[in-house]
Amino acid sequence: MASIVQRIKEYFQSQKGREGVERVKTMARDPRNRERVHRLMDQWRGRRAGTRHRDV
Repeated sequence: MASIVQRIKEYFQSQKGREGVERVKTMARDPRNRERVHRLMDQWRGRRAGTRHRDV
């Protein structure tokens, strides 16, 4: 039986895995999604909205 790491590597090398990676890259370039991720990370870190320094 293949290890979990090997199975993940095989998935990302498959056509379906490559399509998924491209879809995620496209979504990551969207400024609205980037802001959503920043807000989520701020909540996870316990920071309040508006207190984060902009790196972008």
